[in-house]
Amino acid sequence: MTLSLSIIGWIVLGGLAGWIGSKIMGTDAQQGIILNVVVGIVGGLLGGWLLQLAGVDVAGGGWLFSFLTCLAGACLLLFVVRLVTGRRRSV
Repeated sequence: MTLSLSIIGWIVLGGLAGWIGSKIMGTDAQQGIILNVVVGIVGGLLGGWLLQLAGVDVAGGGWLFSFLTCLAGACLLLFVVRLVTGRRRSV
């Protein structure tokens, strides 16, 4: 198995996915840039793992597929964190 993204690529994609995911989930005001990167990278790992369980070939997906996987995983991660912590979105 080869990694198609370098460490810098993972950080950039993770940062963008984490930031956009936090905007979608309404948690951007609570997070900084470091947490956005962490959420995006962990979300990418979570999304990739779930897609592999579903039988999707995630290794050859390319940049756009990797970004969308990170974004979906980041949103899922933020949703689960909100469920566990009991925090509600303030209006």
